[in-house]
Amino acid sequence: MILNKETAIKTAELLLQIKAIKLEPQAPFTWASGWKSPIYCDNRIVLSYPPIRNYIREHFARQTEELYGKPDVIAAVATGAIGIGMLVAEYLSLPFVYVRPEPKSHGRKNQIEGVLEEGQNVVVIEDLISTGKSSLNAVKALKEAGANVKGMLAIFTYGFATAEDNFKQAEVQLHTLSNYDYLLETAQRTNYINASEAETLKDWRQDPSNWKK
Repeated sequence: MILNKETAIKTAELLLQIKAIKLEPQAPFTWASGWKSPIYCDNRIVLSYPPIRNYIREHFARQTEELYGKPDVIAAVATGAIGIGMLVAEYLSLPFVYVRPEPKSHGRKNQIEGVLEEGQNVVVIEDLISTGKSSLNAVKALKEAGANVKGMLAIFTYGFATAEDNFKQAEVQLHTLSNYDYLLETAQRTNYINASEAETLKDWRQDPSNWKK
């Protein structure tokens, strides 16, 4: 869910500007899953641009407090969201933890790194939502550790129906700074893509696993 339209548009503009999101309908990318895709998103690039990472940090912090008040802990999903999650925690003067995809195989065998006490209110920071499975895996680990997960905030979501279903079934509230619809609207308005390319991008989102150029 988008909380603020102006933030959604500005975030999309910034992600396109620094090429954190690339749109190439004529030369599709291949994802790790094997899917062919006309879009590639790497929001970790945000960390290399101080004014933009500060914009993301401050809007995450603002939306966190607007939606949930001040939580006890900020958690991030490893590895993509660790940097921005830490910045949000620092901005709000809150403790920070991050969640691995699975427990370490050695040492203390932690899945959650940092100090988290049972019953603490936690807001989870994520960089990107595709199907939502890895994000919700982190939420599951936090809940199993006794945390009260208030919700998740992410920079961007592709808006796949399967992700919406997964979050609904898990009863986890998700808000994002921007999404696929605002991205396409912004890309067309700024002539980053033309009308034909926009249609290609819309078609891909309907059935990404079977899409062919």
